[in-house]
Amino acid sequence: MSKPYKEWNSYTLFFSAEYAQAYLKKCYRKINIEQPDMKSFENCYPFMYYLEHGKLYYEQAEKAPLAIQPILLFYGLVHLIKACILTVEPDYPETTSVLAHGVSTRKRKKQQYSFTEDEVKFQKNGLFSLMAEKMFHMKQLEGEKATMGDVMELIPELSGIYSDLRGKQNFEIITAANSGFSMPKSIIDHFHMTENRFKEFFQTKSSAPLTFIEDPNLIRFEGNLNGTTEPIKYNLEEQHYVFPLKKSDLFLFPELLLHYLLLYNLGMIARYETEWWSELIKMMPNEDYPLIQSFLKSTLKKGPYLIYQYLMNK
Repeated sequence: MSKPYKEWNSYTLFFSAEYAQAYLKKCYRKINIEQPDMKSFENCYPFMYYLEHGKLYYEQAEKAPLAIQPILLFYGLVHLIKACILTVEPDYPETTSVLAHGVSTRKRKKQQYSFTEDEVKFQKNGLFSLMAEKMFHMKQLEGEKATMGDVMELIPELSGIYSDLRGKQNFEIITAANSGFSMPKSIIDHFHMTENRFKEFFQTKSSAPLTFIEDPNLIRFEGNLNGTTEPIKYNLEEQHYVFPLKKSDLFLFPELLLHYLLLYNLGMIARYETEWWSELIKMMPNEDYPLIQSFLKSTLKKGPYLIYQYLMNK
């Protein structure tokens, strides 16, 4: 990212029809969309309105009580995602099937329900699968599941609360330098790999060109962290890059998908599981409350940041 991120102020340029049209035209030309001039002209206002609507939801969520925050944040993120999809899919929405959420939750057990043990299932159609395919080139997710605990463990801003609650370290901090970055060699112990295998594994997963530098004490890379995709993540609160230490099924999921899954489920709970949700907020019986509260606080800033990163790296 060439300019420092300044929350919603960073979006200011997109709230100009002239700029939005030129931006979309550049996006369409890059992926060889037919008639980029006409398509960008048609989509510049929907693109701006999605971003504007999303911004309004986030601004209201910041002022709202915790009880309804997940609902506002989910729909705010949905609108921002729709703007992103317009940059790669100019005819969105082509069918009504893509308007579904794209994930579902199981029926809840009223007794001993735990949010971290709850799971969501990925559907064939809807925004989640469309976002995964069009924005991140991920296919065939239908039928897969994710538990909320596994998703939360991959949110960098929750590393502190996990450490406090469970004495658990979920991430290793990456040390950035002028020409590259490094991490301690102890990291490979978490993945049960040799150093060479780890380097090879990491190189195949990274979207940015990386060169390895021999070092007796560190695993060092030469290359720019900006634009590097999963599994490296950025902790917006602490302002450093991190590497997850648990190689789960979600290890390579873009963080935007993780925020979507958590907000979808929390939004459903806030709307339809009012009794459990109200008791959680008022009684604070277990670890669910501090984890959920910390996530909502972080996603308020991180959601728009991740969207902006996506738009600027196109």
